[in-house]
Amino acid sequence: MDINDLRSLFTVLTFICFVGIVWWAFSSRRKQAYEEAAQLPLDDDPPAPIGGDGAGHANN
Repeated sequence: MDINDLRSLFTVLTFICFVGIVWWAFSSRRKQAYEEAAQLPLDDDPPAPIGGDGAGHANN
């Protein structure tokens, strides 16, 4: 086994990982989460404040 065989194997493994990530991202189980995220810019409710005082920073 020489370096070109290792490079070919690495390319194939990387491609398999890529296909797996794409399959996971476009699976039907993720559809609901993506639809909710797509509606966030159109949501009329303002986001909840992060800090306890409503100013967006934590109380010290």
